[in-house]
Amino acid sequence: MDSPNSQQTPSQPTSAQPTSAKKLTPSAIAHYLDQYVIGQDEAKKTLSVAVYSHYRKIGRQRLAGGENVKSNILLIGSTGTGKTLLCETLSRIVRVPFVTANATSLAQSKYVNEEIEALMLRLLDKADGDIVKAQRGIVFIDEIDKLKSNEGGQRGTSGERVQHALLKIMEGAAVRLGNTQAIDTTNILFICAGSFVGIESITAANHSYGFISVEEGDSQKILERLNSRVKPTDLFDFGLIPEFAGRLPIIANLHNLSREQLVKIMVEPRNSLYNQFREILGDEGVELDIDHEVFRQIAEMAFEYKVGARSLRGIFEEMLTPVLYQVPDQPGIRKVVIKSLFEEPSMIGES
Repeated sequence: MDSPNSQQTPSQPTSAQPTSAKKLTPSAIAHYLDQYVIGQDEAKKTLSVAVYSHYRKIGRQRLAGGENVKSNILLIGSTGTGKTLLCETLSRIVRVPFVTANATSLAQSKYVNEEIEALMLRLLDKADGDIVKAQRGIVFIDEIDKLKSNEGGQRGTSGERVQHALLKIMEGAAVRLGNTQAIDTTNILFICAGSFVGIESITAANHSYGFISVEEGDSQKILERLNSRVKPTDLFDFGLIPEFAGRLPIIANLHNLSREQLVKIMVEPRNSLYNQFREILGDEGVELDIDHEVFRQIAEMAFEYKVGARSLRGIFEEMLTPVLYQVPDQPGIRKVVIKSLFEEPSMIGES
């Protein structure tokens, strides 16, 4: 699962930030995401439009009545590309309760319906017991690709069983919570995610738009984008049952992070790793100064680990452990300078 991700979870929005989906536009949502998540611009646009549309539909349904045709979302991307972080951040900007689940854990359970009930109870808890608020929340289910039904044996069978169990609640159903309450999932937005290793080869083999005649320029770009999209038939070939894939009409692809993006993750977001540790040492009256080369070295190491942003915090904390160990016992230290990941930090005292 992508959480905790090394791109850090933002704090609650301030009062100056948008608090209502009715007041938000897709571009405002994307701008907010930009403050905490590096890269993934196309996925941000897709999510922003989907979330905006979802909560506007709920508003119209409440005013005019009628059925809300829900568009749940599927995120496809490698480990550490920011899938969970994007969803957590989205839940904060629209101020709705947010919970996560792991599809692998669901598949390993003998009692899937009880696990789903427990998930809804956690959502209700995040809503401080307000069932109306819980019924407008976001549920994030990671590793959904592990439920593929064509693997054979027990794993494939249990995965298909979980897909069937999730069908009703993703579309909209009453989930009983004990003997006294029930939560209606009709307006809960479900966002599923997974790495889907091998989906690229399926997509490449299933190009559906090559026969369309297009001109050069923008038309060709549109055709290329259509051909790069993961289509429902690709998901069927991968191993999701058609009914389940049909509950995920919106699909966004997240790309692997480059070395440059890994560097930006450490320094640019409002609550970046660098800013967090500068604040920690600042509370001790110590200034932290890290050369750009150090971030490049950390990014290079993380890139080699091939788990995206996941490994950044571990490397960063390991580098600063000796500093954090010594500083509280040495009140004379006023500045820490780190010029290389492979050299001891310089600790500068009062002059």
